Amino acid sequence: SFLFRLFPLREHGMNWRAKPLTCQEIQAFRKSKEVMDRFIRAYKLMLGFYGISLVNEETGELERAENWRERFENLNRFSHNNLRITRILKCLGEMGYEDYQVHLVKFFLTETLVEETLPNVKRSALDYFLFTVRSKEKRRELIHYAWQHFKPQSSFVWGPRDKLQKYR
Repeated sequence: SFLFRLFPLREHGMNWRAKPLTCQEIQAFRKSKEVMDRFIRAYKLMLGFYGISLVNEETGELERAENWRERFENLNRFSHNNLRITRILKCLGEMGYEDYQVHLVKFFLTETLVEETLPNVKRSALDYFLFTVRSKEKRRELIHYAWQHFKPQSSFVWGPRDKLQKYR
């Protein structure tokens, strides 16, 4: 599949013919400027498809693209996009773009919990996107952010309430 070639992983995906990456292949990719440039181009392409713009390549900072309304409508309607986003997030981690992971997860948490523009993405953002973030510290920050904006807070099941209340 097209997405496997753009965002390869060390695990089997939906395409049973696609071979998972090896650690050596990942290291080789990460050392190649050409491969990494292509990877960022592919990432920007997919973000554009979802109605998101990469505003800072250094940090991974994101914002809504001009066409966000129509693209979010598509994201809300077709849940297969959530699997693709999970794959992209995991691949960002493999390729050393952990800051990009954090920004993309926070973007979806903001749109689902704060702006409430993507109600049908909320479960995937909380159940899957959050847990692709490699940094334990950043993942904790994102879980706390989600908890702060989740309604009703008493139904939040993605972290222990006592730790969330004491966080920071």
